[in-house]
Amino acid sequence: MLNPQLTCADGRLSVGADKVAGMKVTWGKRWAAALVAVVALAGCGAGGGGRDGAGVSARGARLSGAPEVDSERDLPELPLDRYEFSRRDYDRQEAATLRLTQVCMKSYGFADFPLHWRERDATLGGVAVAAVISTTLTGSLDLDRARRLGYGVDGDALKEYRERRLPKGRLITQDEYAVLRGVGEGPSGGGFKVDGREVPSGGCSQRGARQLRADVKDEPRLTWYVTKRRTALDKAVAKDRRMRRALDVWADCVEDKGFARYASPEAAFRDKAWRRGGDGRTGHTPRERGTAVADIECKREHNTAGVWWTVAAEKQRYDISRHQASYDAVRADLERVRAAVRRALA
Repeated sequence: MLNPQLTCADGRLSVGADKVAGMKVTWGKRWAAALVAVVALAGCGAGGGGRDGAGVSARGARLSGAPEVDSERDLPELPLDRYEFSRRDYDRQEAATLRLTQVCMKSYGFADFPLHWRERDATLGGVAVAAVISTTLTGSLDLDRARRLGYGVDGDALKEYRERRLPKGRLITQDEYAVLRGVGEGPSGGGFKVDGREVPSGGCSQRGARQLRADVKDEPRLTWYVTKRRTALDKAVAKDRRMRRALDVWADCVEDKGFARYASPEAAFRDKAWRRGGDGRTGHTPRERGTAVADIECKREHNTAGVWWTVAAEKQRYDISRHQASYDAVRADLERVRAAVRRALA
């Protein structure tokens, strides 16, 4: 539950995922790319039970056999997770790309090109930042963070993370940069020669990334198939009567604690009353923090996340059985990339 993208359970990111204080952060290549912070936060709740009459009973919302989920550590792996790269996979791909890039640069005569480098003097203020806020249907289960930050981003933790991720190593020269990025005559870079050898399109940095996926049979399928299936299945989970009943009980609980009624923890997270800024931070008002605490405590009391996991796992298993050939093809391409990474890092 982000990936995360999250992190709550369904947060998944494309490359280089990392977690910082409830955030999942994906970095692009060096200084030119933006930091994308995918913040998977959501509510909490303090006690509370289901209503009689118009409300849904709390007893009716709990599912037999559902795992008891009080924190994200309690969430088992979901069936679709086996068909996507893990955080460790992305870390290893990044390391392998750096290694292949270094080999490429040395082949063009830059014998001392480092494994890690800087393309300019990097300072914290010079790193472009864009915060993309995302959350899941059931949101966060971090009660301590809810008490401190409500639904907002921990700005100090983000700053600390960015400082750790600033590029290390020496500054590269203009000649190195031209070959690294393929800054030359072609429309995509490349197309010029160094010591009689043509520089590849996109330079050595792109060549390294391409080498890892050279054996992939269907790149669009590897990149998008599971993501699209997960999105469709998440919508089906939200419409499932068991999930709707669980969310009704959760909403009753939060309301009984004196806070506004929301359709889901995601809706509570996105309430405009929190006045979220462009960097993801909110006002941390007493009402915001109280709502966030009530959100999580009610999810714990009524096992809302456990119900979500059970329904999601059921629908994912069924979807895999219906589209087994496509999922198997994705899995085979995952293994091809992993094999290329192992060769690069050997």
